Amino acid sequence: MNSFSPPPPHPSGETAPAIDRSALPQHLALVMDGNGRWANERNLPRTEGHRAGERALMDVVAGAIDLGIPYVSAYAFSTENWKRSPSEVAFLMNFTGDVMARQLPTFQEWGIRVRWAGRRPRLWGSVIKRLETAEEQTRDNDVITLTMCVNYGGRAEIADAAAAMARDARAGVLKPGSITEDTVQRYLDEPQLPDVDMFLRSSGEQRLSNFMLWQSAYAEMTFLDVLWPDMDRRVLWRAVQDYVDRDRRYGGAVDRSSEGEDQ
Repeated sequence: MNSFSPPPPHPSGETAPAIDRSALPQHLALVMDGNGRWANERNLPRTEGHRAGERALMDVVAGAIDLGIPYVSAYAFSTENWKRSPSEVAFLMNFTGDVMARQLPTFQEWGIRVRWAGRRPRLWGSVIKRLETAEEQTRDNDVITLTMCVNYGGRAEIADAAAAMARDARAGVLKPGSITEDTVQRYLDEPQLPDVDMFLRSSGEQRLSNFMLWQSAYAEMTFLDVLWPDMDRRVLWRAVQDYVDRDRRYGGAVDRSSEGEDQ
């Protein structure tokens, strides 16, 4: 049986709120937005914003572990990010691979299981190798699953799933008339991921940006006016407390008057 160490306490001394695990989001999706703006506000190169963003990600993951959230998915590089300048794309490719190698000891110490979702085409071979190495070496960790979404797009994921189903239907492996939502789920990049419960985006922008479109059908949206490098576990804890206070009905409704509550 593996023995893992909890993340170190936050430097402020603040501790995670006591929240019943049954009320917690099981799957937290993170859009880590605002690295460039954070750097620009400080007259720093955009690359420094990404470096600060790495620290923020690890502290937010630590906060998720402190609470007991079992799944976190992080939008690290989208299929649209190839439109950025060649120099920034090159930096992000190298940086993503370096993060996987640099944080691997911490992944092992904290019990983080790393998974990768995204397309192989165009993604640098060196990045794929480090992502796959992290997946392989952390496969037995069971404290939390961190899915790194690299060269990922929600529409691309659904299109790839549809193409794979079409190939299997043509091969006679899949009957078109039997396709259900569960069938589509099985063809996604990471089919074992539960639906997203809490979708959190930093920087004040209020859009999905093509992230986890299928998985977020009933996600609670949280948009924070905080640039990603300024995020930490304390901000996450407050956001989760807000999530817990929401009324999630999944399309259902309760007629309170019929229950005599307003009589």
